[in-house]
Amino acid sequence: MQKGQIRVQTENIFPIIKKFLYSDHEIFLRELVSNAVDAAQKLKTLHGKGEAKGELGELRVDVVLDAKEKTISIIDNGVGMSGEEVDKYINQLYCHGAEEFVNKYKDASIIGHFGLGFYSSFMVSSKVDIYSKSHTGAPGVFWSCDGSTEYELYEVDYSNRGTKIVLHINEESAEFLDAHRVKGILERFCKFLPVAIYFKEQVEITTDESEKAPKVKTEAAEAGVVSDAIVENPINNTNPLWVRKPSELTKADYENFYKELYPFGETPLFWIHLNVDYPFNLTGILYFPKIKQSFEIQKDKIQLYCNQVFVTDEVKDIVPEFLMLLHGVIDSPDIPLNVSRSYLQGDPNVKKINAHITKKVADKLEEIFNNDRNSFEDKWESLGLFVKYGMITDDKFLEKGNKFLILEDAVEKGKFYTLDEYKTATEATQKNKEGKQVLLYTTNPIQQDAFIQAAHGKGYKVVKLETMVDAAFINNVEMKWEGVQFVRVDADVVDNLIDKQENIDSVLTKEEVEQAKQLFEFQVPNITLTVEVKGLSKEGAPVIATRPEFMRRMKDMAGMSGGGMTAFYAQMPDEVHLTINGNHPIYQALLKETDAEKQKKQARNLADLALLSQGLLTGAELTNFINRSVDLLK
Repeated sequence: MQKGQIRVQTENIFPIIKKFLYSDHEIFLRELVSNAVDAAQKLKTLHGKGEAKGELGELRVDVVLDAKEKTISIIDNGVGMSGEEVDKYINQLYCHGAEEFVNKYKDASIIGHFGLGFYSSFMVSSKVDIYSKSHTGAPGVFWSCDGSTEYELYEVDYSNRGTKIVLHINEESAEFLDAHRVKGILERFCKFLPVAIYFKEQVEITTDESEKAPKVKTEAAEAGVVSDAIVENPINNTNPLWVRKPSELTKADYENFYKELYPFGETPLFWIHLNVDYPFNLTGILYFPKIKQSFEIQKDKIQLYCNQVFVTDEVKDIVPEFLMLLHGVIDSPDIPLNVSRSYLQGDPNVKKINAHITKKVADKLEEIFNNDRNSFEDKWESLGLFVKYGMITDDKFLEKGNKFLILEDAVEKGKFYTLDEYKTATEATQKNKEGKQVLLYTTNPIQQDAFIQAAHGKGYKVVKLETMVDAAFINNVEMKWEGVQFVRVDADVVDNLIDKQENIDSVLTKEEVEQAKQLFEFQVPNITLTVEVKGLSKEGAPVIATRPEFMRRMKDMAGMSGGGMTAFYAQMPDEVHLTINGNHPIYQALLKETDAEKQKKQARNLADLALLSQGLLTGAELTNFINRSVDLLK
C-alpha cells in the first residue's frame, strides 16, 4: 500500500486556466476592462480618503485595436502597480488583489472579486505584456509572459500613471482583430460601466475625411491618405438610469432609457424602479412591454449586471418565471456568481431577491388597478398574460392577483369583472345544485357566438378566456378558488350549462324520435359521436354539437405542452355530443322526406353545420360537406 499527497504543480494548472477558465473566449475583454475600471475606482476611493497624491484627472479606460500589429491594448490611468505589486498580484496566482482591497476599504463598487480575470487574456494571446506605474511614484515596471510559467519583470521608463496591458493575439483568435467584433463585445459587456471607456482603432482615411471627423488624430500623412490614424469611439453610459434616484427622473427619462436598451421596441406600458439596500443590495428597472400576440413573446430580455458590468440575460433563478417576460435590467453585487460570472449558484439572497421582485410587481399592479382602473383595463390585453401566468406559477402572487385579476365580458365590449364582481353579478342565476358558482367562458368569441348569444339570452354572463395561457390558468385556479367551477359556453346546450335540466316535451312522437336518432348515427373520422334527441326551444339550432368540458380541456392542454398525460389525450379522438332539437320545425319536413338518399344528405348536412361551429369539420369531411350542399341545391 502507498500513501502520499497529490502534487498539483503550477505548470499543470496554467494551461487549464488559459484554455478553460471561461467557456466563451470573448469574456477576456470584459474581464480586462473590468479590471481597468477597478483600477480607476480604487484610485478614486484612495483620493477621497487623502491616500492618493496629485490630481485625479479624467479617469478613463482606452481599448486600442491595432490589426496590423495584431494587438489589443487595454489602458487605464488608475492606481497602477509597483514591481512588488506586479509580483504579488500577477505572479502569485492565488493572491486576490481586488478582494484584499475590498476587505480593507469596504468598497463594494470594486468589480473584480475573483482574482483570475487577468489570466483570461491568455485564452486569446500568444504573449501578454504589462506596463504599469503606481500612483505612489514608484518606478515604472514591465512584465511579459508567453503563456508558460516563465516571465520577465523589470523596471522601465513608463511615465503614465496606471496600467497598459498589450495582448498579442494568437492565430486561433484572429476574429478578435476585427473592429466590429471587438466593438460589439465592448458594447455588450461594458455599455454601463462607471468609468468612461473608449474604443480606438487604427484606420486609413483620406485627408478630406479627417477634416470631417474631429475625433480622428492624425499621426502621419502621405499622398493624400492619412495612415496610422486613430478613430476614437465612446462606448458607455457611466450613469445609467437605474443608479439614479427615482425622484430625479421623468417619464421621458424612463422611456428614453428603454429605447437605449431596446432600440426597436414599442413604448412600454409602465415600469418598476428597484432600489433596495437591506437585507441585500439590488437596483434596476423592470419594464412591462406591450404583448398582444403570443408570437411576440420573448424571454431572456432582462439583463443582469454586477456593479454595472453585464453578466448574462439568463436570469431565471433571480427573476420569477412568470416575470421572465418583462424587460429591463437588474444589478446586484450580492448575487453569487462563479468565476465566469455567468451562472448563478444557490444562495439565500437569490431567493430573497426573487420574492422581493414578485412583491414589488404585485404591489405595482394593485396600485395601478386601485388608482386608475380605466388605464389598467386598457392595458389588460398585455397585462393579462403576466397576471395569469403569475397566478399559475406562484401561490403568493395568486393571493395578491385575486385582487386585480379582471375578466372581460364576451357580449358587453369593454365591461370587466373582478372575480368578486362576477360572483355578485351571477349570484342568483349561475349557482348549480352543488352550490358552486358556474363561471361561463369562451375561448373563441367569434366561433362560439351562437352559444354565447344563447347563454346571454338566458341572462347568463360569459367572459373571454382566449389567450395562450388560459387553458392552464383555468385548470390551475379552479382547484384553488373555492366554490367556483369553469364551464365553457359550448360545453352543453344552454339549458344544461348550469344544471342538467329535465327534457322539455318534444313535438315528435316516440317513433319519430327513434327515426331522427337513426338518421344521425353515422361515423366521422377521428371523432366519437353520441346522439341525443331533446325537446328544446323551436327558435334554437336544429342540431347542437358540444364537447365534454374535461376531455376538451385535456386536448387543449395537449395542444400546448405535448408531453406526459396530455400527449395521451392528444392521441384520443374528439368526443362530440350531438343534441337533436326535436322541436325545431325543420324535422317536420325532414322526417317526411320520401327520397331516402336526399333525407340522409340533409341530416348529414345539419350535423356538419354543428361540427363546423366547433371547428371540427376539416379536410375531406369539409370538402364532402361543400359538395353535398351543392348537390342539395340542384
